[in-house]
Amino acid sequence: MTAESGTHTGVEHPVSSRTPELVLCAVDEPLARAWLSVLDKVDGSIRVHRGSVLDVVAQGIVSPANSFGWMRGGIDAVYARAYPGVEQSVRSAVLALHGGELPIGEALIVPTGETVPAWLFSAPTMRQPGEKLPPDTVNPYLAARAVFLKWRDGRLEQGIRVRTVVDTIAMPGLGTGVGGVAPETCARQVAAAWEEVFAH
Repeated sequence: MTAESGTHTGVEHPVSSRTPELVLCAVDEPLARAWLSVLDKVDGSIRVHRGSVLDVVAQGIVSPANSFGWMRGGIDAVYARAYPGVEQSVRSAVLALHGGELPIGEALIVPTGETVPAWLFSAPTMRQPGEKLPPDTVNPYLAARAVFLKWRDGRLEQGIRVRTVVDTIAMPGLGTGVGGVAPETCARQVAAAWEEVFAH
């Protein structure tokens, strides 16, 4: 067994004393307003960008995916066009690491093939592509929490900590497009996930 499995003695790696910069992106005004409404409720380097995720200078971008890694609709289709090969990378990682289905509440990270952003966090907000989410869904919270935990605790294949290569994460609405989640619901849940992972 490896030290990574937690069998070694001594102190586990500490929770990072810093957080990533989080850029909450919105191409429409309702989501922008919802993002702005939660900024004063969270601590950390968080800002709102009115415009596309692709316009933000960030090392990591978030894909509010489905559990099977298909990137054919919404912002995922935009990513697939911008970063040829990223869908195959996501699907291959889902198959290799999760047996073909990445559960909601988990996230993985794959290279985009570009210098900036170099990394894509795939965090499902729905199991099936095109799924309409119920009004009481907690999937945006689960997806955001998975991304933040992957940043804080995750490692790349080479053993490099994710948080050493990703300083800024650009995040679109989670489930607010195809999933039909209300912008206010998404914003509250992302803020709650941030606080759970990074509040000391």
